[in-house]
Amino acid sequence: MKNDLVLFNSITGQKEKFEPIYEGRVGMYVCGPTLYSEPHMGNMRTFINFDLIYRYLLFIGFKVKYVRNITDAGHITNSLGVMEDSIGKAARLEQMQSLEIVYKYNVKFQELQRLYNLLAPNIEPTATGHIQEQIEIIEKIIENGFAYEVNGSVYFDTKKYNESHPYGILSGRKIEELEEETRTLNAQEEKRFFADFALWKKAHPEDMQIWRSPWGDGNPGWHIECTAMSTKYLGKQFDIHGGGMDLKFPHHEDEIAQSCGSFGCNPAKYWLHANMLNVNGQKMSKSFGNYFLPKEIIDGTTELFDKPYQPDVIRFCMMQAHYRSTLDLTQDSLNAAEKGLHRLQESLSLLDNLTVSSTSSFDVNLVISSFYDAMNDDFNAPMLIANLFEAVRKINLINDGKASITQEDLLLLKDKMIAFISEVLGLRLENNNQNSKLGPVMDLVIELRQLARMNKDWATSDKIRDGLAGAGIILKDGKDGTTWS
Repeated sequence: MKNDLVLFNSITGQKEKFEPIYEGRVGMYVCGPTLYSEPHMGNMRTFINFDLIYRYLLFIGFKVKYVRNITDAGHITNSLGVMEDSIGKAARLEQMQSLEIVYKYNVKFQELQRLYNLLAPNIEPTATGHIQEQIEIIEKIIENGFAYEVNGSVYFDTKKYNESHPYGILSGRKIEELEEETRTLNAQEEKRFFADFALWKKAHPEDMQIWRSPWGDGNPGWHIECTAMSTKYLGKQFDIHGGGMDLKFPHHEDEIAQSCGSFGCNPAKYWLHANMLNVNGQKMSKSFGNYFLPKEIIDGTTELFDKPYQPDVIRFCMMQAHYRSTLDLTQDSLNAAEKGLHRLQESLSLLDNLTVSSTSSFDVNLVISSFYDAMNDDFNAPMLIANLFEAVRKINLINDGKASITQEDLLLLKDKMIAFISEVLGLRLENNNQNSKLGPVMDLVIELRQLARMNKDWATSDKIRDGLAGAGIILKDGKDGTTWS
Protein backbone atom coordinates (compact mmCIF):
# COMPACT_ATOMS: atom_id res chain seq x y z
CA MET A 1 0.00 0.00 0.00
CA LYS A 2 1.44 3.36 -1.04
CA ASN A 3 1.38 5.83 1.84
CA ASP A 4 2.02 9.50 1.03
CA LEU A 5 0.17 10.82 4.06
CA VAL A 6 1.72 13.72 5.96
CA LEU A 7 0.18 15.03 9.18
CA PHE A 8 0.84 17.81 11.67
CA ASN A 9 2.10 16.42 14.96
CA SER A 10 1.20 18.74 17.84
CA ILE A 11 4.02 17.43 20.00
CA THR A 12 6.73 18.38 17.49
CA GLY A 13 4.90 21.38 16.03
CA GLN A 14 5.54 20.33 12.44
CA LYS A 15 4.29 18.16 9.62
CA GLU A 16 5.66 14.62 9.53
CA LYS A 17 5.31 11.66 7.22
CA PHE A 18 2.83 9.27 8.75
CA GLU A 19 4.54 6.00 9.57
CA PRO A 20 2.37 3.80 11.81
CA ILE A 21 3.96 1.60 14.45
CA TYR A 22 2.70 -1.51 12.65
CA GLU A 23 2.66 -1.34 8.85
CA GLY A 24 -0.83 -1.13 7.41
CA ARG A 25 -2.51 -0.80 10.80
CA VAL A 26 -3.50 2.30 12.78
CA GLY A 27 -4.49 2.64 16.42
CA MET A 28 -6.38 5.90 17.03
CA TYR A 29 -7.83 7.22 20.28
CA VAL A 30 -10.06 10.31 20.43
CA CYS A 31 -11.45 11.88 23.59
CA GLY A 32 -15.22 11.53 23.51
CA PRO A 33 -18.13 13.26 25.24
CA THR A 34 -18.70 13.79 28.95
CA LEU A 35 -22.30 12.77 29.53
CA TYR A 36 -23.70 15.41 31.85
CA SER A 37 -25.24 17.47 29.02
CA GLU A 38 -25.69 17.45 25.26
CA PRO A 39 -22.53 18.06 23.21
CA HIS A 40 -22.52 21.60 21.82
CA MET A 41 -21.72 22.46 18.23
CA GLY A 42 -18.03 22.98 19.00
CA ASN A 43 -17.84 19.43 20.34
CA MET A 44 -19.54 18.14 17.21
CA ARG A 45 -17.02 19.93 15.02
CA THR A 46 -14.24 17.96 16.75
CA PHE A 47 -16.07 14.66 16.30
CA ILE A 48 -16.84 15.44 12.64
CA ASN A 49 -13.19 16.33 11.96
CA PHE A 50 -11.93 13.07 13.43
CA ASP A 51 -14.60 11.21 11.51
CA LEU A 52 -13.06 12.71 8.37
CA ILE A 53 -9.60 11.54 9.48
CA TYR A 54 -10.91 8.07 10.31
CA ARG A 55 -12.69 7.84 6.96
CA TYR A 56 -9.61 8.80 4.97
CA LEU A 57 -7.35 6.36 6.80
CA LEU A 58 -9.82 3.60 5.94
CA PHE A 59 -10.17 4.90 2.37
CA ILE A 60 -6.43 4.62 1.61
CA GLY A 61 -6.30 1.08 2.91
CA PHE A 62 -5.33 1.17 6.57
CA LYS A 63 -6.90 -1.22 9.06
CA VAL A 64 -7.94 1.19 11.80
CA LYS A 65 -8.85 0.45 15.39
CA TYR A 66 -10.69 3.61 16.41
CA VAL A 67 -11.36 4.02 20.13
CA ARG A 68 -13.41 6.97 21.40
CA ASN A 69 -14.28 6.98 25.07
CA ILE A 70 -17.36 8.07 26.98
CA THR A 71 -16.76 9.91 30.25
CA ASP A 72 -19.54 8.79 32.58
CA ALA A 73 -17.71 9.10 35.91
CA GLY A 74 -18.52 12.18 37.93
CA HIS A 75 -15.31 14.01 38.69
CA ILE A 76 -13.69 16.03 35.94
CA THR A 77 -11.29 18.96 36.19
CA ASN A 78 -12.24 22.40 34.96
CA SER A 79 -9.80 24.96 33.58
CA LEU A 80 -8.75 26.06 37.07
CA GLY A 81 -8.06 22.53 38.28
CA VAL A 82 -11.09 22.42 40.59
CA MET A 83 -12.59 18.97 41.09
CA GLU A 84 -16.30 18.96 40.28
CA ASP A 85 -18.82 16.14 40.15
CA SER A 86 -20.48 17.44 36.99
CA ILE A 87 -22.62 14.37 36.39
CA GLY A 88 -23.82 14.34 40.00
CA LYS A 89 -24.55 18.06 39.81
CA ALA A 90 -26.64 17.56 36.64
CA ALA A 91 -28.42 14.58 38.21
CA ARG A 92 -29.42 16.60 41.25
CA LEU A 93 -30.67 19.47 39.12
CA GLU A 94 -32.83 17.13 37.04
CA GLN A 95 -33.78 15.01 40.07
CA MET A 96 -32.35 11.86 38.53
CA GLN A 97 -29.76 9.22 39.36
CA SER A 98 -26.32 9.56 37.77
CA LEU A 99 -26.96 6.52 35.56
CA GLU A 100 -30.18 8.10 34.27
CA ILE A 101 -28.31 11.27 33.29
CA VAL A 102 -25.59 9.29 31.54
CA TYR A 103 -28.12 7.18 29.64
CA LYS A 104 -30.23 10.19 28.69
CA TYR A 105 -27.34 12.09 27.13
CA ASN A 106 -25.75 9.03 25.55
CA VAL A 107 -28.99 8.43 23.64
CA LYS A 108 -28.87 12.03 22.42
CA PHE A 109 -25.22 11.70 21.43
CA GLN A 110 -25.86 8.50 19.47
CA GLU A 111 -28.68 10.28 17.62
CA LEU A 112 -26.31 13.13 16.71
CA GLN A 113 -23.80 10.63 15.36
CA ARG A 114 -26.50 9.25 13.07
CA LEU A 115 -27.76 12.67 11.97
CA TYR A 116 -24.27 13.96 11.15
CA ASN A 117 -23.27 10.67 9.50
CA LEU A 118 -20.39 9.80 11.81
CA LEU A 119 -18.96 6.31 11.47
CA ALA A 120 -19.14 4.46 14.77
CA PRO A 121 -15.80 3.83 16.51
CA ASN A 122 -14.63 0.23 16.78
CA ILE A 123 -14.72 0.50 20.57
CA GLU A 124 -16.59 3.04 22.69
CA PRO A 125 -15.49 2.30 26.27
CA THR A 126 -16.88 3.99 29.37
CA ALA A 127 -14.89 5.32 32.29
CA THR A 128 -17.11 3.51 34.82
CA GLY A 129 -16.42 0.22 33.04
CA HIS A 130 -12.68 0.59 33.60
CA ILE A 131 -12.28 1.57 37.25
CA GLN A 132 -10.03 -1.42 37.97
CA GLU A 133 -7.67 -0.53 35.11
CA GLN A 134 -7.44 3.03 36.41
CA ILE A 135 -6.61 1.80 39.92
CA GLU A 136 -3.90 -0.49 38.57
CA ILE A 137 -2.23 2.33 36.63
CA ILE A 138 -2.35 4.60 39.68
CA GLU A 139 -0.69 1.84 41.71
CA LYS A 140 2.06 1.60 39.08
CA ILE A 141 2.62 5.38 39.13
CA ILE A 142 2.95 5.28 42.94
CA GLU A 143 5.34 2.33 42.69
CA ASN A 144 7.51 4.30 40.24
CA GLY A 145 7.68 7.23 42.65
CA PHE A 146 5.56 9.71 40.70
CA ALA A 147 2.46 9.85 42.93
CA TYR A 148 1.55 10.03 46.61
CA GLU A 149 -1.50 9.46 48.79
CA VAL A 150 -2.95 12.02 51.22
CA ASN A 151 -6.11 11.47 53.27
CA GLY A 152 -7.56 8.96 50.82
CA SER A 153 -6.71 10.98 47.70
CA VAL A 154 -3.83 10.29 45.30
CA TYR A 155 -1.95 13.07 43.52
CA PHE A 156 0.52 12.97 40.65
CA ASP A 157 3.89 14.32 41.80
CA THR A 158 4.57 16.81 39.00
CA LYS A 159 7.73 18.23 40.55
CA LYS A 160 9.29 14.78 40.99
CA TYR A 161 8.24 13.80 37.46
CA ASN A 162 9.73 16.97 35.98
CA GLU A 163 13.16 16.00 37.32
CA SER A 164 13.38 13.16 34.77
CA HIS A 165 10.67 13.99 32.21
CA PRO A 166 9.83 17.35 30.61
CA TYR A 167 6.37 18.26 31.93
CA GLY A 168 4.79 20.55 29.32
CA ILE A 169 6.24 18.75 26.30
CA LEU A 170 2.91 18.96 24.42
CA SER A 171 1.55 22.34 25.44
CA GLY A 172 4.88 24.12 25.84
CA ARG A 173 3.87 25.35 29.28
CA LYS A 174 6.52 25.59 31.98
CA ILE A 175 5.89 24.81 35.63
CA GLU A 176 7.12 28.27 36.64
CA GLU A 177 4.51 29.88 34.35
CA LEU A 178 1.77 27.65 35.71
CA GLU A 179 2.44 28.82 39.24
CA GLU A 180 1.56 32.38 38.28
CA GLU A 181 -1.79 31.21 36.84
CA THR A 182 -2.74 29.13 39.86
CA ARG A 183 -5.48 30.41 42.16
CA THR A 184 -6.45 29.07 45.58
CA LEU A 185 -8.12 25.76 44.80
CA ASN A 186 -10.06 23.27 46.86
CA ALA A 187 -7.82 20.56 48.36
CA GLN A 188 -4.79 22.66 47.43
CA GLU A 189 -3.48 22.26 50.98
CA GLU A 190 -3.21 18.47 50.44
CA LYS A 191 -0.79 18.81 47.56
CA ARG A 192 2.97 18.83 47.91
CA PHE A 193 3.26 21.11 44.87
CA PHE A 194 0.74 23.51 43.30
CA ALA A 195 0.85 21.79 39.87
CA ASP A 196 0.10 18.29 41.18
CA PHE A 197 -3.18 16.85 39.91
CA ALA A 198 -5.57 14.24 41.27
CA LEU A 199 -5.39 10.63 40.13
CA TRP A 200 -7.92 9.51 42.73
CA LYS A 201 -10.15 11.74 44.84
CA LYS A 202 -11.54 10.79 48.24
CA ALA A 203 -15.32 10.54 48.22
CA HIS A 204 -17.54 13.17 49.79
CA PRO A 205 -20.82 12.18 51.48
CA GLU A 206 -22.85 13.92 48.77
CA ASP A 207 -21.13 12.11 45.88
CA MET A 208 -23.52 10.03 43.79
CA GLN A 209 -20.80 7.82 42.28
CA ILE A 210 -18.36 6.11 44.63
CA TRP A 211 -15.92 3.22 44.09
CA ARG A 212 -13.68 1.26 46.41
CA SER A 213 -9.91 1.51 46.06
CA PRO A 214 -6.73 0.69 48.04
CA TRP A 215 -6.83 4.28 49.31
CA GLY A 216 -10.47 4.22 50.39
CA ASP A 217 -13.79 5.02 48.70
CA GLY A 218 -13.58 7.67 46.03
CA ASN A 219 -13.62 8.67 42.37
CA PRO A 220 -11.03 8.60 39.59
CA GLY A 221 -9.47 11.79 38.30
CA TRP A 222 -10.44 12.96 34.84
CA HIS A 223 -7.10 12.35 33.11
CA ILE A 224 -6.52 8.80 34.37
CA GLU A 225 -9.68 7.58 32.62
CA CYS A 226 -8.28 8.16 29.14
CA THR A 227 -4.88 6.71 30.03
CA ALA A 228 -6.57 3.50 31.19
CA MET A 229 -8.96 3.14 28.24
CA SER A 230 -6.55 4.10 25.46
CA THR A 231 -3.75 1.78 26.60
CA LYS A 232 -6.10 -1.11 27.39
CA TYR A 233 -7.37 -1.31 23.81
CA LEU A 234 -4.45 0.10 21.81
CA GLY A 235 -1.39 -0.83 23.87
CA LYS A 236 1.10 1.22 25.84
CA GLN A 237 2.00 3.13 22.68
CA PHE A 238 -0.28 3.67 19.69
CA ASP A 239 -0.33 5.82 16.56
CA ILE A 240 -2.76 8.74 16.90
CA HIS A 241 -4.29 10.51 19.88
CA GLY A 242 -6.81 13.20 18.99
CA GLY A 243 -9.14 15.71 20.54
CA GLY A 244 -10.09 19.35 20.62
CA MET A 245 -7.50 22.10 21.02
CA ASP A 246 -8.97 22.88 24.44
CA LEU A 247 -7.82 19.46 25.69
CA LYS A 248 -4.16 20.00 24.92
CA PHE A 249 -3.66 21.36 28.43
CA PRO A 250 -4.14 20.06 31.02
CA HIS A 251 -5.88 16.88 29.85
CA HIS A 252 -3.52 15.60 27.17
CA GLU A 253 -0.44 16.95 28.91
CA ASP A 254 -1.39 14.98 32.01
CA GLU A 255 -2.16 11.87 29.98
CA ILE A 256 1.42 11.97 28.71
CA ALA A 257 2.73 12.39 32.26
CA GLN A 258 0.64 9.45 33.50
CA SER A 259 1.77 7.14 30.70
CA CYS A 260 5.41 8.07 31.12
CA GLY A 261 5.03 7.76 34.88
CA SER A 262 3.51 4.27 34.64
CA PHE A 263 4.69 2.70 31.36
CA GLY A 264 7.77 4.80 30.68
CA CYS A 265 6.64 6.13 27.27
CA ASN A 266 4.48 8.76 25.59
CA PRO A 267 1.23 6.95 24.71
CA ALA A 268 0.90 8.33 21.17
CA LYS A 269 3.33 8.75 18.30
CA TYR A 270 1.24 11.53 16.75
CA TRP A 271 -0.96 14.04 18.59
CA LEU A 272 -3.68 15.73 16.50
CA HIS A 273 -5.81 18.64 17.70
CA ALA A 274 -8.91 20.11 16.08
CA ASN A 275 -9.45 23.84 16.43
CA MET A 276 -12.33 25.80 17.86
CA LEU A 277 -15.67 26.89 16.43
CA ASN A 278 -16.71 30.52 16.25
CA VAL A 279 -20.29 31.62 15.58
CA ASN A 280 -20.90 34.96 13.87
CA GLY A 281 -17.34 36.11 14.47
CA GLN A 282 -17.10 35.24 18.18
CA LYS A 283 -16.17 32.22 20.23
CA MET A 284 -19.34 30.25 20.88
CA SER A 285 -20.49 31.08 24.40
CA LYS A 286 -23.75 31.47 26.27
CA SER A 287 -22.51 34.85 27.49
CA PHE A 288 -22.16 36.04 23.86
CA GLY A 289 -25.64 34.80 22.98
CA ASN A 290 -24.32 32.65 20.12
CA TYR A 291 -24.53 29.25 21.79
CA PHE A 292 -26.65 26.50 20.25
CA LEU A 293 -26.92 22.73 20.16
CA PRO A 294 -26.32 20.53 17.08
CA LYS A 295 -29.96 19.44 16.90
CA GLU A 296 -31.30 23.01 17.12
CA ILE A 297 -29.71 24.10 13.83
CA ILE A 298 -31.27 21.07 12.10
CA ASP A 299 -34.72 21.67 13.61
CA GLY A 300 -34.54 25.44 13.05
CA THR A 301 -35.16 26.14 16.73
CA THR A 302 -32.19 28.45 17.26
CA GLU A 303 -32.74 32.16 16.66
CA LEU A 304 -29.18 32.57 15.38
CA PHE A 305 -30.18 31.44 11.87
CA ASP A 306 -33.35 32.25 9.95
CA LYS A 307 -33.96 28.73 8.66
CA PRO A 308 -33.07 25.09 9.42
CA TYR A 309 -30.18 23.35 7.65
CA GLN A 310 -29.71 19.75 6.68
CA PRO A 311 -26.96 17.90 8.60
CA ASP A 312 -25.01 17.33 5.37
CA VAL A 313 -25.03 21.08 4.68
CA ILE A 314 -23.66 21.76 8.16
CA ARG A 315 -21.06 19.03 7.77
CA PHE A 316 -20.06 20.37 4.35
CA CYS A 317 -19.78 23.88 5.81
CA MET A 318 -17.41 22.57 8.46
CA MET A 319 -15.23 20.97 5.79
CA GLN A 320 -14.61 24.43 4.30
CA ALA A 321 -12.04 25.06 7.05
CA HIS A 322 -9.01 22.88 7.80
CA TYR A 323 -9.40 20.90 11.00
CA ARG A 324 -6.51 22.86 12.59
CA SER A 325 -8.06 26.22 11.67
CA THR A 326 -10.79 28.14 13.45
CA LEU A 327 -14.15 27.93 11.67
CA ASP A 328 -16.61 30.81 11.75
CA LEU A 329 -20.15 29.49 11.33
CA THR A 330 -22.46 32.17 9.93
CA GLN A 331 -25.68 32.42 7.96
CA ASP A 332 -23.67 33.33 4.85
CA SER A 333 -21.26 30.40 5.24
CA LEU A 334 -24.15 27.96 5.69
CA ASN A 335 -26.01 29.33 2.66
CA ALA A 336 -22.82 29.10 0.58
CA ALA A 337 -22.32 25.51 1.72
CA GLU A 338 -25.92 24.71 0.80
CA LYS A 339 -25.39 26.02 -2.73
CA GLY A 340 -22.01 24.33 -3.02
CA LEU A 341 -23.35 20.95 -1.98
CA HIS A 342 -26.15 21.32 -4.52
CA ARG A 343 -23.54 22.01 -7.24
CA LEU A 344 -21.65 18.85 -6.33
CA GLN A 345 -24.84 16.77 -6.44
CA GLU A 346 -25.83 18.36 -9.72
CA SER A 347 -22.46 17.53 -11.25
CA LEU A 348 -22.86 13.86 -10.33
CA SER A 349 -26.24 13.84 -12.09
CA LEU A 350 -24.65 15.43 -15.17
CA LEU A 351 -22.05 12.63 -15.31
CA ASP A 352 -24.83 10.19 -16.19
CA ASN A 353 -25.84 12.27 -19.21
CA LEU A 354 -22.50 13.33 -20.70
CA THR A 355 -21.70 12.52 -24.31
CA VAL A 356 -18.47 10.52 -24.53
CA SER A 357 -15.79 10.95 -27.16
CA SER A 358 -12.84 9.02 -28.53
CA THR A 359 -10.41 11.31 -26.66
CA SER A 360 -10.27 13.26 -23.42
CA SER A 361 -9.31 16.91 -23.56
CA PHE A 362 -7.86 16.87 -20.04
CA ASP A 363 -5.91 14.44 -17.87
CA VAL A 364 -8.47 12.71 -15.64
CA ASN A 365 -5.75 10.96 -13.63
CA LEU A 366 -4.23 14.34 -12.79
CA VAL A 367 -7.62 15.54 -11.53
CA ILE A 368 -8.02 12.44 -9.37
CA SER A 369 -4.45 12.73 -8.07
CA SER A 370 -5.31 16.23 -6.84
CA PHE A 371 -7.99 14.69 -4.59
CA TYR A 372 -5.44 12.40 -2.96
CA ASP A 373 -2.80 15.14 -2.77
CA ALA A 374 -5.15 17.36 -0.79
CA MET A 375 -6.05 14.74 1.79
CA ASN A 376 -2.49 13.44 2.04
CA ASP A 377 -1.47 16.95 3.12
CA ASP A 378 -2.67 16.71 6.71
CA PHE A 379 -6.27 15.88 5.74
CA ASN A 380 -6.80 19.15 3.86
CA ALA A 381 -10.55 18.99 3.25
CA PRO A 382 -10.86 22.61 1.97
CA MET A 383 -8.30 21.86 -0.75
CA LEU A 384 -10.09 18.61 -1.61
CA ILE A 385 -13.35 20.55 -2.01
CA ALA A 386 -11.63 23.14 -4.22
CA ASN A 387 -10.26 20.33 -6.41
CA LEU A 388 -13.69 18.69 -6.58
CA PHE A 389 -15.16 21.97 -7.83
CA GLU A 390 -12.40 22.15 -10.45
CA ALA A 391 -13.62 18.75 -11.60
CA VAL A 392 -17.19 20.16 -11.64
CA ARG A 393 -15.98 22.99 -13.89
CA LYS A 394 -14.58 20.45 -16.35
CA ILE A 395 -17.80 18.43 -16.24
CA ASN A 396 -19.77 21.56 -17.15
CA LEU A 397 -17.41 22.25 -20.04
CA ILE A 398 -18.03 18.73 -21.35
CA ASN A 399 -21.78 19.18 -20.93
CA ASP A 400 -21.59 22.44 -22.90
CA GLY A 401 -19.61 20.77 -25.69
CA LYS A 402 -16.42 22.74 -24.91
CA ALA A 403 -14.42 19.72 -23.71
CA SER A 404 -14.41 15.98 -24.26
CA ILE A 405 -14.00 12.77 -22.27
CA THR A 406 -13.73 9.06 -23.10
CA GLN A 407 -16.08 6.45 -21.68
CA GLU A 408 -13.25 4.95 -19.61
CA ASP A 409 -12.23 8.31 -18.14
CA LEU A 410 -15.86 9.21 -17.48
CA LEU A 411 -16.43 6.05 -15.42
CA LEU A 412 -13.16 6.58 -13.53
CA LEU A 413 -13.94 10.23 -12.76
CA LYS A 414 -17.46 9.40 -11.58
CA ASP A 415 -16.23 6.57 -9.36
CA LYS A 416 -13.59 8.70 -7.65
CA MET A 417 -15.79 11.77 -7.23
CA ILE A 418 -18.51 9.71 -5.58
CA ALA A 419 -15.92 8.00 -3.38
CA PHE A 420 -14.32 11.23 -2.15
CA ILE A 421 -17.68 12.95 -1.62
CA SER A 422 -19.42 10.09 0.18
CA GLU A 423 -16.70 7.89 1.69
CA VAL A 424 -14.15 10.59 2.62
CA LEU A 425 -16.19 13.76 3.22
CA GLY A 426 -19.04 11.65 4.58
CA LEU A 427 -21.74 13.44 2.56
CA ARG A 428 -24.78 11.32 1.80
CA LEU A 429 -25.91 10.90 -1.79
CA GLU A 430 -29.55 9.98 -1.19
CA ASN A 431 -30.55 12.78 -3.53
CA ASN A 432 -29.05 10.80 -6.39
CA ASN A 433 -31.10 7.75 -5.39
CA GLN A 434 -34.19 9.95 -5.34
CA ASN A 435 -33.20 11.24 -8.77
CA SER A 436 -33.21 7.69 -10.15
CA LYS A 437 -36.77 7.18 -8.88
CA LEU A 438 -37.89 10.57 -10.18
CA GLY A 439 -36.25 9.97 -13.55
CA PRO A 440 -39.26 8.57 -15.45
CA VAL A 441 -41.53 11.26 -14.00
CA MET A 442 -39.12 14.03 -14.93
CA ASP A 443 -38.70 12.64 -18.43
CA LEU A 444 -42.46 13.03 -18.89
CA VAL A 445 -42.50 16.56 -17.38
CA ILE A 446 -39.61 17.67 -19.60
CA GLU A 447 -41.36 16.18 -22.64
CA LEU A 448 -44.55 18.11 -21.84
CA ARG A 449 -42.56 21.31 -21.36
CA GLN A 450 -40.73 20.76 -24.64
CA LEU A 451 -44.09 20.27 -26.39
CA ALA A 452 -45.31 23.57 -24.91
CA ARG A 453 -42.16 25.31 -26.18
CA MET A 454 -42.63 23.84 -29.66
CA ASN A 455 -46.17 25.24 -29.64
CA LYS A 456 -44.78 28.58 -28.39
CA ASP A 457 -46.87 28.21 -25.26
CA TRP A 458 -44.31 30.10 -23.17
CA ALA A 459 -46.68 30.59 -20.23
CA THR A 460 -47.02 26.83 -19.71
CA SER A 461 -43.31 26.28 -20.27
CA ASP A 462 -42.40 28.89 -17.67
CA LYS A 463 -45.03 27.59 -15.24
CA ILE A 464 -43.51 24.11 -15.39
CA ARG A 465 -39.99 25.45 -14.90
CA ASP A 466 -40.95 27.80 -12.04
CA GLY A 467 -43.09 25.19 -10.34
CA LEU A 468 -40.24 22.69 -10.38
CA ALA A 469 -37.86 25.34 -9.08
CA GLY A 470 -40.22 25.96 -6.19
CA ALA A 471 -40.00 22.25 -5.38
CA GLY A 472 -36.21 22.36 -5.47
CA ILE A 473 -35.79 20.86 -8.97
CA ILE A 474 -33.72 22.88 -11.41
CA LEU A 475 -34.00 22.59 -15.21
CA LYS A 476 -31.06 23.42 -17.45
CA ASP A 477 -31.55 23.84 -21.19
CA GLY A 478 -28.57 22.94 -23.37
CA LYS A 479 -27.80 22.15 -26.99
CA ASP A 480 -28.32 18.42 -26.30
CA GLY A 481 -31.65 18.95 -24.59
CA THR A 482 -32.86 19.68 -21.08
CA THR A 483 -31.34 18.20 -17.94
CA TRP A 484 -32.56 18.45 -14.34
CA SER A 485 -31.18 18.24 -10.82
